Amino acid sequence: MSSGQQSEYLKARLLKDQQLLDAIKANLPELERLLEPFQSLYEDGIYRFYHHSFKVYQLQDCTSSGVEIFRNIGESTGSVLCEWFEQIVISGTAVTWNPDHNKDWLLHTRPIVEAFLHTRYFLEMMIKYGRMDAAPTMLPTGWAAILELYNQR
Repeated sequence: MSSGQQSEYLKARLLKDQQLLDAIKANLPELERLLEPFQSLYEDGIYRFYHHSFKVYQLQDCTSSGVEIFRNIGESTGSVLCEWFEQIVISGTAVTWNPDHNKDWLLHTRPIVEAFLHTRYFLEMMIKYGRMDAAPTMLPTGWAAILELYNQR
């Protein structure tokens, strides 16, 4: 790739990154509103997991709310969420409590906690980096992770 082609490629990439940042900024109030339930459920939900309480299943609703916002951001920029993230979310949000789950607790509840924690991470990163004025050329790892979420790296 010549330097002119490389320059055009980098410009196009930075433009796409800026479009994603703008979409995150447009959704920042909604992302910030969602942070409070994530913070309160974080402490309780992890406790419920270790306590073998069916209330750990409540994490799924919060996770789904976050993922819905993430998908809306992606749709507004023509992006889809990372396949790995989608697999984690599917495994951790399609679980209905059954008393038999107590016999194999980790098998049924770890995916719920995992999906919640990954969603919380991306929510926090979007709030943190959604306050930037422009998409950076030198990538902080949290912003780079967001770009990975939207398949832009």
